Amino acid sequence: MNREESCGGHFREEFQTPEGEALRDDANFSYVSCWKYTGEDSAPELIKEDLNYQFVKVQTRNYKA
Repeated sequence: MNREESCGGHFREEFQTPEGEALRDDANFSYVSCWKYTGEDSAPELIKEDLNYQFVKVQTRNYKA
């Protein structure tokens, strides 16, 4: 709900590399999250947990290589 760039299962043309690959914003969105229901008359609460990879290099996928 709070992301606009290309990531995961969706692609947006305005967020792509010159090669046409998805351009992610890992600096601002490197976390796992969920929305917590807080009642009918309240806004949901965004709960985030940072992703800290130890053995995997975070990189943009290249499906052409």
